[in-house]
Amino acid sequence: MQKKFTASSLACQISLALALPGIALAEHDPLVIDIVKEAPEFPKASTLNHSTVDSQRLRSLPAASSDTARLLKQTPGVELQGAGGVSSLPSIHGLTDDRVRIKVDGMDLVSACGNHMNPPLSYIDPTRIATATVFAGLTPVSLGGDSIGGTIVVESADPVFAVPGEGLLTTGEIGTFYRSNGDARGANLAATLASENASLTYTGSTARANNYEAGDDFKPAGLAAAGRGYLDGDEVGSTYYETTNQSLALALRRDNHLAELTVATQDIPEQGFPNQRMDMTSNESIRFNLRYEGQYNWGKLEANAYREQTDHEMGFGEDRLFWYGANDGSIPDGVPCTIQGGMNGCAAGMPMETEGDNRGLVVKGDIPLNGRDLLRVGAEVQQYRLDDWWDPSGKMMFPNTFWNINDGERDRLAAFGEWEARWNEQWLTQFGLRYERVAMDTGEVQGYNPMFSPQDAADFNAADRSRNDDNLDLTALARFTPKDTLSVEFGYARKTRSPNLYERYAWSTHGMAMRMVNLAGDGNGYVGNLELDPEVAHTLSATFDWHDPSEQRWGVQVTPYVTYVEDYIDAARCSSATTRDMMGTACTDANLAVTNDFVYLQFVNEDARLYGIDVSAHAPLAEDTRLGDFHIDGVLSYVRGENQDTDDNLYNIMPLNLKLAVTQNLGAWRNTAEVEVVDAKSDVSDTRNEVKTSGYGLLHLRTSYTWKQLRIEAGVENVFDRFYQHPLGGAYLGQGKTMSAAGVPWGVTVPGPGRSIYTSLNFRF
Repeated sequence: MQKKFTASSLACQISLALALPGIALAEHDPLVIDIVKEAPEFPKASTLNHSTVDSQRLRSLPAASSDTARLLKQTPGVELQGAGGVSSLPSIHGLTDDRVRIKVDGMDLVSACGNHMNPPLSYIDPTRIATATVFAGLTPVSLGGDSIGGTIVVESADPVFAVPGEGLLTTGEIGTFYRSNGDARGANLAATLASENASLTYTGSTARANNYEAGDDFKPAGLAAAGRGYLDGDEVGSTYYETTNQSLALALRRDNHLAELTVATQDIPEQGFPNQRMDMTSNESIRFNLRYEGQYNWGKLEANAYREQTDHEMGFGEDRLFWYGANDGSIPDGVPCTIQGGMNGCAAGMPMETEGDNRGLVVKGDIPLNGRDLLRVGAEVQQYRLDDWWDPSGKMMFPNTFWNINDGERDRLAAFGEWEARWNEQWLTQFGLRYERVAMDTGEVQGYNPMFSPQDAADFNAADRSRNDDNLDLTALARFTPKDTLSVEFGYARKTRSPNLYERYAWSTHGMAMRMVNLAGDGNGYVGNLELDPEVAHTLSATFDWHDPSEQRWGVQVTPYVTYVEDYIDAARCSSATTRDMMGTACTDANLAVTNDFVYLQFVNEDARLYGIDVSAHAPLAEDTRLGDFHIDGVLSYVRGENQDTDDNLYNIMPLNLKLAVTQNLGAWRNTAEVEVVDAKSDVSDTRNEVKTSGYGLLHLRTSYTWKQLRIEAGVENVFDRFYQHPLGGAYLGQGKTMSAAGVPWGVTVPGPGRSIYTSLNFRF
């Protein structure tokens, strides 16, 4: 039940952005900034400390996965935390989720869910990605803000226009795919109609899959839950999904100015989450994105105004218990019945609904001061509103609506400046400063009934819930090129992130309510903390790049780094000392001593340190042979994360791993054999009772053939059908009586998919 709000200041700013294309396309007027008919030659801005996903990978991997985040899998420093089939969470150097800023076509999208089931990259299909760039750790302030791990920038294709004098342009692409594991299938379509100065593009994609199978049995076969269907021992419950994405973009250009308005929608009627206690039962989103780029006599101007509205629902999918019967057994679990309150009543699932409204405006300009210096300045504003409520469904979840977040507000206002200087052919420096104001607040809350966390609600409602954080970011980068075969990029960054709404405002210590708030996929329960401070990360990093001086045919990059985080938002076991609510609370003293079960935690500030190294390389193995050209590339990554206050390990840190690929190019054929080797995960979080995982090795094969406008992809993932537990897969909660504390066994991790044979067909017209 989204509440309306007034945002006059933002409306004025968005109106300004809406006016920019009109200004850019207007006739010359002395009262208007001078429009440049032919742009002068300005020094091009550099892109320091970044990795770009190879274009061939962007084209080939959508056949193997509908999860856009998987496109980043080969990028140095990037790993993926498990979630739903289209909703993995990228991790950069051990920092995950909200600690990574993700920009999708210039928009800062926000996950509207207590389990972060709808992360930013889940809103764009992999077939739409034209470029993907990762900034790890040392992020320029113009691309940072409210994040400490780094930035991921994904862009769809630029609009295309007809060649002058050749009439209307019609072009597009149609494709389809199939994957054997999970019976995944889908299709995509793109079509453009364009003149010399106007372009209209439609894109659409759909994908669906059943549960996937692991390489071997990892649990007993049987009913997923009472009243539910049968699952084999190797079937990973709650891994199904169905998603549809569509967009319509209108672009106009004149001289050196371009304006584009995009309207995009998403409909996910179902998506299972094997490491959460709930499933996504609906996610509907609509996004409006207005972008402008213009070249003036003083430099380049970019503006981006956007709005994202999300209706998100969670509940129990087909592999989880839906009908919860009476505690005395008079109404059995799994049997439909009349909804009743009380311990001996009956509950029909547990509906959870969320509505998010995200509005933003970004304006920035590149201003060349002279042949050496470039000044980049900008401002951003974002207003985010969130309501999270749970309708009554029976038993103790009755008769009132539970308000988890009521009228949640999280507003950001930022300004930044960045100075880039090319001192000579050997030295390039970049210094940036960013100020950001994050204002947060929320309304009063209530439980299902007067017996459900009454003291928690009373304390929360009586507290001052308004919080204002003044955050400062600083980045100092340099590139030194002593010779044409070596360059060194190094620097320091101070980055800040304020807590999200759930970390600050999730309020109930009732066990069931705590289990429904989980951003980590570990099966534990969480409660927020009004006293959280922003995280402040200090990062030192350097990248040594040895490469071929001419065509970049070979290269080796080595990046050591260390990050110290003040007030890192970790978790601590809650107990009777941390709550005054004794009615149904899970924060008991016994919770402190549990070592082999799920536990209950509160978000807390503690200092942390992360350090590691990334090594990437590429080189030709053989060229111009009868069997074509052969090329090898690989990425070796290691990261270690430690809580400096407790001496515990940070949660969900990827162990040492290697990805190595050999590619053959022979005419229209491109063939790749890829090996993935992961060490055992033994450094685990004792606070969260994180489970250790074993090491493993996987082989993947893929091939593609291009004939005129037709492209055929085929491949085999996990060729030897190896059983493995992904270190970042989380706890297996994909079936059973998941709302109950003891309804799923502790100690089982989510296994990775077994062998999958896939193929795709794409035709460009």
